[in-house]
Amino acid sequence: MSAGLRCKGWRQEALLRMLENVLAVGENPKDLVVYAAFGKAARNWPAHDAIVRTLMELEDGETMIVQSGKPIGVIRTHVHAPVVIMANCNVVGQWATAENFYALEKKGLICWGGLTAGDWQYIGSQGVIQGTYEIFSRIAERHFDNDLRGRFVLTAGLGGMGGAQPLAGRLAGAAILVIEADPARIERRIEDRYLQHRAASLDDALARIRDAQARKEPCSVGLEGNAADVYPEILRRGIIPDVVSDQTSAHDLIYGYIPSGYSLADVRRLREDDPAKLMRDGLASIGKHVTAMLGFMDRGSVVFDNGNLIRTQAKKAGVERAFEIQIFTEAFLRPLFCRGIGPFRWVALSNDPEDIRKIDDFVLERFPDNRIVTNWIALAREHVPFQGLPARIAWLGHGDRTALAVAVNEMVRDGKLAAPVAFTRDHLDAGAMTHPNIMTENLKDGSDAISDWPLLNAMMHCSSMADLVAIHSGGGGYSGYMTSAGVTVVADGTETARQRLTLSMTNDTSLGIMRYADAGYPDALDEARRSAIRHIPL
Repeated sequence: MSAGLRCKGWRQEALLRMLENVLAVGENPKDLVVYAAFGKAARNWPAHDAIVRTLMELEDGETMIVQSGKPIGVIRTHVHAPVVIMANCNVVGQWATAENFYALEKKGLICWGGLTAGDWQYIGSQGVIQGTYEIFSRIAERHFDNDLRGRFVLTAGLGGMGGAQPLAGRLAGAAILVIEADPARIERRIEDRYLQHRAASLDDALARIRDAQARKEPCSVGLEGNAADVYPEILRRGIIPDVVSDQTSAHDLIYGYIPSGYSLADVRRLREDDPAKLMRDGLASIGKHVTAMLGFMDRGSVVFDNGNLIRTQAKKAGVERAFEIQIFTEAFLRPLFCRGIGPFRWVALSNDPEDIRKIDDFVLERFPDNRIVTNWIALAREHVPFQGLPARIAWLGHGDRTALAVAVNEMVRDGKLAAPVAFTRDHLDAGAMTHPNIMTENLKDGSDAISDWPLLNAMMHCSSMADLVAIHSGGGGYSGYMTSAGVTVVADGTETARQRLTLSMTNDTSLGIMRYADAGYPDALDEARRSAIRHIPL
């Protein structure tokens, strides 16, 4: 199993392959950007090359330290310590502003790791597709008698995150129209088979949607345009979608969002010549954009913020009602997080899709009553192409993650899989993120902005022998809004891997359940009792 290793062990090799993978599936790999306009895998190319070189040189019992995408040293630890620990984009509170971030970034002192970009855990759009699909499924259950067939979903953005929307909507049964200002992104999503059709005009797009609705056939349509122009025009025509959202890069007014009336060339020029004007015009455009979303909501659409900070930006632009739009986490997913259920992922380091197929088979056999998981794997097998290293995501919870990880480690040990498997998860998980406008908005106890939890999560994973542990905070427009923690653990078939997986997987979900139990959620308190988690109530 050691054939082809460039590093001195599978733990180091796994992290190297994960780094290579996020660039292989990223939006703009030549600039090290993985997604979200500015989420980078490393600070710059010299830093990237030094990370690669160091991973190849690392001995067991050594740990590489990475600071905002740059390796700064290797320390002697012990064979059970993490291979890599990293802190990306963490700035002291009063200084954590977008302006300070851009100034520090231009000086080469910092980079934003996004969530799963900077710690090499992104698996392509598949990871986002299931989360988006689950949101649509929860909307269907709550508002449309569990059926989105014949329903019109309007959204925008086809970048590294938003590109998941057309396929997720179609898998949920809807007719979904996605507005995108960059025609290259539309073509890429068609090539990736995430998007079915490119409309020639708004009239063409709406006709395609109407036809799909009439036939009750799932359909995805992309339209080149600016959402700040197209949303108000659809509203003016009196056409009211059933569901409305947005996943443009509204969080970043310099490197992400494209204001109304701007070409891509205009944006690139003003990034250098007058970024302040670009930001002002971006805010004004978002104001129009969100005002139209509120107009749809007032006329009966289910409207939600999909985590791109668009309501926050709209409030800055003077849209006082912006936060009447619900955030997806509180509205649809919090009951799952209360029970430690979230976006869990595994990656075949062999680059052999057969390894994922075998794990899929095991999951379907081991968790036959888990409707979320079995439904998703069936859909993903048929409709979701792999990007880069074959990988899978499943919304598994406490205990189930550990059981799967340990079983896969045994499959590696017994030679049933071609190579080890890396286990990770999204940062948007029960105990891993504080973001008062996304993950932790409107918590029962008012602890929305307390960032102790992701910090505790990272320290807990170091104590639990994980292979990579990361603490991230927001960059660009996200500066000052979030802190999160990431983890990767490698199933290499060894007994020590079994110990690492058992501790990290179990403790990760335990802490997440404790977080919501501490905030007073009955579902989390019940899960803690059922699972014998030693939450200490006061």
